[in-house]
Amino acid sequence: MRDTVGRARHTAAMGLLTAACAAYASLAAWLWLTLAQGMFWRTDVRLPPRTAPARWPSVAIVVPARDEAEVLPRSLPSLIAQDYPGEAEVILVDDGSTDGTGELARRLAREHPGLPLTVVSPGDPAPGWTGKLWALRHGIATARTAHATEPDFLLLTDADIAHEPDSLRELVAAATSADLDLVSQMARLRVVGLWERLVVPAFVYFFAQLYPFRRINRPSARTAAAAGGCVLLRTAAAVRAGVPDSIRQAVIDDVSLARAVARSGGRIWLGLAERVDSVRPYPVLADLWRMVSRSAYAQLRHQPLLLAGTVAGLVLVYLVPPAALLAGLATGHPAIAWAGGLAWLLMAGTYLPMLRYYRQPAALAPLLPFTALLYLLMTLDSAVQHYRGRGASWKGRTYPRPSDA
Repeated sequence: MRDTVGRARHTAAMGLLTAACAAYASLAAWLWLTLAQGMFWRTDVRLPPRTAPARWPSVAIVVPARDEAEVLPRSLPSLIAQDYPGEAEVILVDDGSTDGTGELARRLAREHPGLPLTVVSPGDPAPGWTGKLWALRHGIATARTAHATEPDFLLLTDADIAHEPDSLRELVAAATSADLDLVSQMARLRVVGLWERLVVPAFVYFFAQLYPFRRINRPSARTAAAAGGCVLLRTAAAVRAGVPDSIRQAVIDDVSLARAVARSGGRIWLGLAERVDSVRPYPVLADLWRMVSRSAYAQLRHQPLLLAGTVAGLVLVYLVPPAALLAGLATGHPAIAWAGGLAWLLMAGTYLPMLRYYRQPAALAPLLPFTALLYLLMTLDSAVQHYRGRGASWKGRTYPRPSDA
């Protein structure tokens, strides 16, 4: 009997020690994230100071589009209507659409006079290419050969992205004023429905945590990233970096693009958008789930060890704080409760700026652990789909890991 009681006490003591270690480790992680991770939680990283150039450079706007008839009426007219003082044109690459995307684009150009529109079709991707990068390759080649001189800049923007009339002008002014080779803005995603409110701001928050904007924007930065929905790129920098050919297999093409430009000596800048918005709806959880899971395991380079580390990290950083607070209160151990509660408070506090940026109520901040749990499950599902041969799937295409291509 004594042995049984002793073992029970030992088990309880070990459980208490484990809970305390987890709670304090989580608190330490949040103190480090808050103070030492490039102030990732701040949302004031907007376009750098800019002045109008003496001569406005020429720009080709390249839009890869595959089955985008649903969103094109809300995005393409905004590109055609750009109020840009220099020469500019729009090239829409109809990437094997079956919903009339190309014809719809031509009709919208007739109905909305403005910048000239060219619609081209590249055919099916060559082996070893992802569909979007194959479309961008064709669009960039068209832009570089359509006229006697190449455009000075390329604006690579997704078909679901709507731009305010001065968006292009502000992007170019920022690039020329700061002598930047790549200027990218994280488009403000649509947040309307319940699941969008829970998942979308957290998506950008997690991205900024992985790639702190301030750190990326330092001239000596060793970290590079971009947001694929809106990338202004000097044509000369694209040629120097060999893009998109040099990143043709990349599923996470925006980060790969930024890394290629940075490796070739280019200066890059990344921040949050003020004049650029995504109009793509994600009305149900399944839509958001697909958006995340299609590339989550690719972000981990399809490495099981990285997956295990990511899952452990998500549990420690996001799930332990509320669990420690509740466990500490339930068992009468205030030290554990305080550590968990303070970590949860730091988590919610760093999330508040992103909620304000998305004009969402502060009451959503304490729910971030639940959203993190969803992302954990999406990441696991991404790995499962990969090993079932359905990973990195998008609009009817499935891409292998680069080494298997």
